[in-house]
Amino acid sequence: MVLAIVIAVIVLLVLWVIAVQNKLVKSDEFCDNALKQINVQQISRYDALKALVKLTREYASYEADTLQKVVEGRKITSSPSPTAADINANEDALQEMSAKFIAVAEAYPDLKASANYQQTMQDIKSYEENARLSRMTYNDTVTRFNQQVRSFPTSAIAGILGFSKRDYLADDVSKKIS
Repeated sequence: MVLAIVIAVIVLLVLWVIAVQNKLVKSDEFCDNALKQINVQQISRYDALKALVKLTREYASYEADTLQKVVEGRKITSSPSPTAADINANEDALQEMSAKFIAVAEAYPDLKASANYQQTMQDIKSYEENARLSRMTYNDTVTRFNQQVRSFPTSAIAGILGFSKRDYLADDVSKKIS
């Protein structure tokens, strides 16, 4: 009788550990997926900025060459498994590139008035908005994951299984309204 109770407790404990592990894996995968969604939006923005270089070349080859060097010097990470640090570095590079393009467009009214330029800038704004929403989703997902990893008794199993707290994406302080 005692042996049956001990076996039942052990089986229940093993089943609970399996359930916790599956829950942590699911949450971890949601975090990875959210990061990859941001990376996709960043790559799309990068491609649109490269298209602007080509468009700018039609209006001012010197400016296009300068912008081409900026784009080439600021390659973004397209890793199949980006980290929060990769995403933050990509965002900084993309913001710097966008600012340079806007400055060039101000100097060339014909470029700024071009339908192709306006459409490409609209696409970039759309990618930026999608990335912003994806960043919010990622940070929300990380919050839920980190709560699981840090809450007892799940934290004991998480530590044993190698799950640890994830990093949040940095807030973009430059875009905050004072």
